[in-house]
Amino acid sequence: MPKTTALNASHRAAGARMVDFGGFDMPLHYGSQLDEHHAVRRDAGMFDVSHMRVVDLAGADVRAFLRGAVANNVDKLTAPGRALYTCMLAVDGGVRDDLIVYFLREDFFRLVVNAATAEADIAWLERLRDERAPGVAIRPRTDLGMIAVQGPNARAKTWQALPGSEAASAALKPFSAASVDDLFIARTGYTGEDGFEIVVPVSRIVAVWSALADAGVKPCGLGARDTLRLEAGMNLYGQDMDERTSPLEAGLAWTVDLASPRDFVGKAALVGTPPARQLAGLVLLDGGGVLRAHQKVHTAHGAGEITSGTFGPTIARSIALARLPCAVAVGDVVDVEVRDKRLRARVVKPPFVRNGAVKVELA
Repeated sequence: MPKTTALNASHRAAGARMVDFGGFDMPLHYGSQLDEHHAVRRDAGMFDVSHMRVVDLAGADVRAFLRGAVANNVDKLTAPGRALYTCMLAVDGGVRDDLIVYFLREDFFRLVVNAATAEADIAWLERLRDERAPGVAIRPRTDLGMIAVQGPNARAKTWQALPGSEAASAALKPFSAASVDDLFIARTGYTGEDGFEIVVPVSRIVAVWSALADAGVKPCGLGARDTLRLEAGMNLYGQDMDERTSPLEAGLAWTVDLASPRDFVGKAALVGTPPARQLAGLVLLDGGGVLRAHQKVHTAHGAGEITSGTFGPTIARSIALARLPCAVAVGDVVDVEVRDKRLRARVVKPPFVRNGAVKVELA
């Protein structure tokens, strides 16, 4: 049986179509995936992301522990509330998970990890802790849920729904967070739009969801979340990267700090194995099909494969992320096998859409 979030009854009462995602019973849509997508691009939408796991780490050695546990450098985090996107790697350099790290105090950091990998992530962190920093406490927060509110009007509608939240969160820069009573409000997201991800006590999450809906924030499901994140050029774990993929081949080199002298799990493998492939964007030039995961891509420099593909409602084109040979350049035209046809696609640099605006060449 799939697990459920504290908002499961709310989704069902709203007529959501439910599916199994990462072992959780989650809403795919509430009637129209397209309407939900456009609500986020044009106004404000909200997602139940309580399937993701908050993990708190505390102790005098927690910063030193994280220096070796994640690929980006937590020493970049000096102001309380600042956040960092990064990966945890296997010894061979493959991506165990992508996650966000928040610095709250020198002895207290917060992680947010993916649902499908949460248990494995926690077990791996505990093993690493036992080897390197036994004084660090690792606390999975099953008492907390999370709601993502995204879109050009997301912040204003959040402040309307949650009195008192504006004073603490209006000045937040992207990738920073603040506590407002028992809420943890972060200016982060997975859609390419502005907004918040709000960590909420499970005991209050239904009331917070209802208040946001009353303020005009549209409930949205996994379908819209996927088209939004792909238009934004954001990776999905298990499709665009996994333990078989180096972050350097997954478009995530910017989340890896190889310059500092610190060591971290997987660093030696990354340094010793230059990437042979890259993750690039594709925009379909020919009609007659939709780009989908696992379709073969033919280039002048060898074959590649689509990792994620869809029709982008904002861009009004079929788009994809694809693993391609490193010699392929932005602007190149490649062929994609779509059913029994080869269709032309242009190589572009994601994001396809950011803050409601198309960012790539379509002709």
